[in-house]
Order: sequence, then structure tokens, then C-alpha cells
Amino acid sequence: MIAQHILEEVVYEQFNTFTRKNIGTIREIDFNYLTKSHLITVLTGVRRCGKSTLLRQIARFYSTFYYINFDDERLADFEINDFRTLLLIFQKKQKSTVFFIDEIQMVEGWERFVRRLFEQENKVYITGSNSKLLSSELSTHLTGRYQKIELYPFSFKEFLSFKNVKYSEPTSAKQAEILKTLDDYISKGGFPEYRALDDKEYLRLVYNDIIYRDLIVRFGIKNTKAFKQLSNYLFTNFTKETSYNSLRKLFGISSPSTTSEYVSYLQQAYLLFECYKYDYSLKKQIVYNKKVYVIDTGLRSAIALNFSKNLGQNIENIVFLELKRRQKEVFFYKTKDHYEVDFIVHENPIKLIQVSYTMLNIETANREKRALISAMKELDLQKSIIITYNEESTIIERNKQIKIIPLWKFLINISYD
Repeated sequence: MIAQHILEEVVYEQFNTFTRKNIGTIREIDFNYLTKSHLITVLTGVRRCGKSTLLRQIARFYSTFYYINFDDERLADFEINDFRTLLLIFQKKQKSTVFFIDEIQMVEGWERFVRRLFEQENKVYITGSNSKLLSSELSTHLTGRYQKIELYPFSFKEFLSFKNVKYSEPTSAKQAEILKTLDDYISKGGFPEYRALDDKEYLRLVYNDIIYRDLIVRFGIKNTKAFKQLSNYLFTNFTKETSYNSLRKLFGISSPSTTSEYVSYLQQAYLLFECYKYDYSLKKQIVYNKKVYVIDTGLRSAIALNFSKNLGQNIENIVFLELKRRQKEVFFYKTKDHYEVDFIVHENPIKLIQVSYTMLNIETANREKRALISAMKELDLQKSIIITYNEESTIIERNKQIKIIPLWKFLINISYD
């Protein structure tokens, strides 16, 4: 339980802070749809990716609303019975039917309170930084009552807006500015507050906070040294295939299942994503090695164990994240001849995407084309694309079409069909 006067003080202080802060760069969200929908809106994503700022952007559409953020040490003793007191404090200040609740997973049993608000015809927005903790409660108690939005650090389009760079009908001079901004984005990523501060130590603090507070403490991880080494290793070796058994041996973890759990924790916190090998058999997908991608290239460069620029890997990671933002089902593909295609997008028709910093090197160009043509034959496809840093052309080979497109055009969603 928490004393009413403390709760009241926190609520008023948080509300004033929330309403005073700048709304920041407007995110690429359908605000009209969100505000018109009667469903509970669930915003999830890695810490510090801008969930609270997005709530402020949504709040512009309402004349009155309630707000509370449970990621506050003064609310550490908040229990489910305290929700009744919270409602009294809210209603004492003003009347509203709109609730904004940040980091709700910090309160055990929160889903019953949110369900009651929904059933009383209130509009509820909640945020959380752990996908599994949210999804288990949502699927159990709120099925059919919510819509979920996964928020990421800035997309490149959002970063262009943040930097006040216009990208519609770009001239040659404007393209140069776009490419300069792209270099910045590839190197430093898109965490909103970090891009405003430009202090790498901020990213290290965010990362360590997630590792210790959200994962080690919450899940009671005993072998903290191995867990931290595993996380740092995956951030260093991103975009590469890995196996739980090899990771287990490398870090002396007790079993492949424990290794799998550790990787799952990192995924739940949105620090990284696993990409499965494409196969019609779900069982084989699970057994095969996975490729790992990280939430942000800037975060990766801040905490990884090497100092090379990894431009090709950074670009591949950025393409993967953009496909995730577009809610695509993404795999990697290996042909029967053991050629690899970076991404296969499972939609109708299937799309094959290869990522290469440049196609000017003949050996590289032949390797990328060979993999795509082999995959197109196996999957009975006529088209595929290669995303490069800034090259554009079309290749016709063996009656197959390969479009080469610049990364920036892909990221601002110029059609590649």
C-alpha cells in the first residue's frame, strides 16, 4: 500500500511535468485512428524510444486526461488496491474519460484495473517496456479489447524530420543533405533523447539500466557475468548466425535452454531480435541457427566490444528494423547451393532482399546476384532487390530482374516493386 498524500503528490507532479514537456518530433503514427478507436491502446518498445513523448503527442487531441507513470521509485509499493485511491485523486482534480498510464507492467494485477476502465467506456492508453510481461496479461484478460503498437527509436523518415531535412522531390543538393543525414543516422542511430543530447554515455546508461533493473533483477538471473557477456557478444556480432549451444560453450552457461532463456530476456526488453531461417517446417525454423539484429545501431556502437564502423552490417540492421516497423514477417534464406539471401519477406508475393554496401566490387556483385538468382529459381520468383548505400540500377539476368536501390530511398518508402 502507498499513503494517499504521497500518491497525490506524485500524481500532481507527474502531470505537471508531462504537460510542460515538449511534444518532440511527431512520430509516424495514425493519430486519427488511435483517437477514434474505442480499444485500449498498448504502446510497447525499448526504454527511452519515445513512448511517453508519443503519449504527449496523442494528448493534444483531448481537452482533459489523467496521467501516471509507474516507473517512479516513490510508487515502488503501489499495489492493486491502490488503484481505487488513484481514481479518487484523479477525479478530485478534474473529470475525464481518458487515461494515460506509463510503464504499467510495474504493478502486479494491472490488467484487471485497465479492463474495468475499458468496460466503463473510458479510453485507455498504456505503455510498457517488456513485451512478454505485457502480452501474457493482455492475452489472458484483455483479448479482443486492445490494439498494440510497437514503437522503435526514430525511423530515418522521423530522423529527417527531427533534423528539419525535407525529402519530397529531392534535388541533387538535397540528396547530398539526405546522404549526410543518413551517415549520421547509420553511425549514431535514432534514440530521440540521445540525438538531442549527443552524449554516448547516455546510451550506455540506458543499456545498463535495462540489463540490471529490467532483466537481472526482475528475472532473478544468477549468472550475471555470463548474461552480460552474452549480451555484449550479441551486440558485437550482430547480423551473424549463432546457435544456443555455441553460446553456451563460449560463456560457460549451464545448458542451451538457459542460453535460450537469456536471449529471450533480451528480446523481451526489445534490445535485440532473432531472425529465423525460412523453412516451410516450423519445427526446422526453431531448430536452425538464428541471426541476431539489435534495436539501434547507435546503441550498438556505444556498447559493442570492437570499434570498426561495420557499415555493411549497420545498413543490414537498419533494413531489418525498417521491415519490422512496417510489420513485415522477416526471415533469412539459404538456397540448396548454400547461398544466403539476407531477407525474405513472407507476403504475397514473397520478396527477396539482399543488402550490400556497394555493388561496384565485381566479386561482391557476383556473389549477391548469384544468391538472389538461385533463390528466385527455387521459389519461382521473377523479381528481387539489392539495397545499397547509394547505387541505383536494374539488372536482367537469366530472365530474372534485380533492382538495385539506394538505402535512403528504401527508408523513405519510395516503391521498390
